[in-house]
Amino acid sequence: MAGSNKSPGPLSLGKREREIVEALYHLGEASVAQVRKELAEPPTYSTVRAMLNLLTKKGLLTVRHEGKRYLYKPASSKEKVRRSVLKQLVRTFFSSDPADAVAALLDGSAGKLSAEDLDRIRQLIVKAEQDQSL
Repeated sequence: MAGSNKSPGPLSLGKREREIVEALYHLGEASVAQVRKELAEPPTYSTVRAMLNLLTKKGLLTVRHEGKRYLYKPASSKEKVRRSVLKQLVRTFFSSDPADAVAALLDGSAGKLSAEDLDRIRQLIVKAEQDQSL
């Protein structure tokens, strides 16, 4: 959309950008050097710094200055981002129908679910039914 200031969502991030954000969720808050240590086959320090700054401009990270270094951290909780990504995924690939998304999980399209996974899903369905009847 031309002229839109809306930042791209996590689904539109490149592999390396997602890796950096995931490293920051793991670390909490970190410097460029600390993030770089978390990455598999890390690019140069300058490249990581540039990517962190880009992710900050996109609104996915925050930054603060401490002494001579900059510390980066995720702008939103991982749970909030997961919910946002899931909503975007359901809207994009399942015509905004959460039941179709759940059906794709249950029919094995996304991999085999363990007995524990199925039990957890049953419990969540029961809870959702109880919540709706309130």
